Amino acid sequence: MRPLGLDELVAIDAYEALREAYRARVMALKQERRLAVGERTTLVFENRETIRFQVQEMMRVERLREPARVQHELDVYNELVPGGDELSATLFIEIPDRTRIREELDRLLGIDACVHLELGGGEDALRVRARFDERQLEEERISAVHYLRFALPPEARAALGDPARAARIQIDHPRYRHAAALPSALRAALVADLAGDPEPLLRPAPGTAVRAASGAAGAAARPAPGARVRVRAAERAAGAGHVVVEPVEPLPSLLDADPALEAELLAAVKEQARIVLRDHGACRVSCDLHDPRPRWHVFAPMD
Repeated sequence: MRPLGLDELVAIDAYEALREAYRARVMALKQERRLAVGERTTLVFENRETIRFQVQEMMRVERLREPARVQHELDVYNELVPGGDELSATLFIEIPDRTRIREELDRLLGIDACVHLELGGGEDALRVRARFDERQLEEERISAVHYLRFALPPEARAALGDPARAARIQIDHPRYRHAAALPSALRAALVADLAGDPEPLLRPAPGTAVRAASGAAGAAARPAPGARVRVRAAERAAGAGHVVVEPVEPLPSLLDADPALEAELLAAVKEQARIVLRDHGACRVSCDLHDPRPRWHVFAPMD
């Protein structure tokens, strides 16, 4: 599956008029690609369209118009687009009791070695272990959201495409043993993913696509001149719409911020909170006050 290009994205001003209908179509697509495995874990299998939607929404949240800044976000999200012989998924660990999130996540340490795609049954079953993003893994703790891939050799691809053979996701963690069969619609979607790029749900009309400025494609994202605060996507999403608000320049602590910077940070946090609340119906804000720089996390908590 090809990575997304700038010319496949709709500039934010034109996107507003298309967003409601496009979002409804993507939500229906993601529902078909969602698989609950037990009562606490859910996988959403990604493709170019689910990733395009995430980029479009991030462009909208951060008001990204400059091609270089859009390219920066695109480079990050393109890492989630599956390759030609693999499946890509986001794994959500859902813990309803907010007071026990850290305790319950700690109980699942090592889950990165325990998630498999199982094809067939008995002695002839094929087991493909999920490969977790190592940048998300820490020795003594895990996050609630993980990005993973299943690399499929030819025999596994053939088995996935054979409806006579069972297909399921198996989690064999000592404290969490669950399995879920792939529904026929999801299985057909994954087979289609392996066959090629999906039909786009969003096509930029003439003059509405993001265009790379001369010499700017792939450049690092930069704040607007004079800006002291930036909003970016969280590396490890704790919920829907998760963004981070932080000062551009490092500060040892929030206590070192001058009043003007404090006001700019608070205004940005409030604006992001309004967007998350409007789009997702709920919002949570948390703050890391110290090294390497004070930052606010704004997101919709998972149900």
